[in-house]
Amino acid sequence: MNEENQDRSFHTYIRGIILIGFALLMLAMIITGNIRFYIAPKMMPFIYFATVVFLFLGALQIIRSSKKEEEEYCDCGEDHSITGRPITKILIYSIFVIPIVAGFVVPDRALDSSVAANRGIQYGSGILTKPTDYDPAQTEQNSLSRAEAFLEDSDQYMRDLEEKILGEDHEPEYYEAEDYFTEEEYNQFYEELRSDLLQEEKIIITDENYLDIMTVLDLYLPDFLGKQVEILGFVYREEEFEDNQLVVARFAMTCCVADAAVFGTMVEADYANEYENDTWVRVNGTLGESTYGEFRIPLIHLQGIEVVDEPDNPYVFPSFR
Repeated sequence: MNEENQDRSFHTYIRGIILIGFALLMLAMIITGNIRFYIAPKMMPFIYFATVVFLFLGALQIIRSSKKEEEEYCDCGEDHSITGRPITKILIYSIFVIPIVAGFVVPDRALDSSVAANRGIQYGSGILTKPTDYDPAQTEQNSLSRAEAFLEDSDQYMRDLEEKILGEDHEPEYYEAEDYFTEEEYNQFYEELRSDLLQEEKIIITDENYLDIMTVLDLYLPDFLGKQVEILGFVYREEEFEDNQLVVARFAMTCCVADAAVFGTMVEADYANEYENDTWVRVNGTLGESTYGEFRIPLIHLQGIEVVDEPDNPYVFPSFR
């Protein structure tokens, strides 16, 4: 085998090793369960598929690298030799090797308050909070409510929101609301959930119903004032918080950590400053309301708080009902 074919075989072998390296990294995360820190459960079938494909392609590349010289020619008339300086080749391969090494070496951990500080936190369900001039007696008639704006014309609401955040010249790229629910289904689901929650002696917010209950509280908060509530999350504070204020927060993930957003519920208690950021707590209290910025938000008047371990899955996920 001449030098050119040796060089080509070597690069083919390295590519096979890289593919198998990615497959082993994903396999290790699946076995240890650490994949939960990066991927939503509904994306796991794609991870399984990718792991199998990477293993297959990696093995195929290694087999190809051992072929004899006469088997390397494809008779296409093109030169398939690897060109470039050695340092260039090393830099290119390092782009793929470094993430694999880092994946095995760097400890896996959930997103925390430092990420929340960079991304910003959304109170309640994020898009359905009421303005501060909201009149509880006029819940469904308040035309200034962002909830009603969303329900009245969800497509236009999303366009206006995207223009506000990204600018008028931004090319719109988003899913239509109808991809997940119709307006009638949206109203019916949350109206039924509201009725069910009102019959409960205590509202227990779990990983499964977290975002749905946050949305109900934003839509019908006056109906729940004084209601007992229990919620689990990590402690987070904004710089402008008073000593008696903290937020019980959770990261919500749709597909992966890249789209993770922080949702939080305000808590007030005389001893709130005793709990440091990122401390996981289970909070019990009564629901009230407060203002933050120009919006009214749910508020928990603290009656009891318990420090707990970080849950097996620290994130919550939308139901898209």
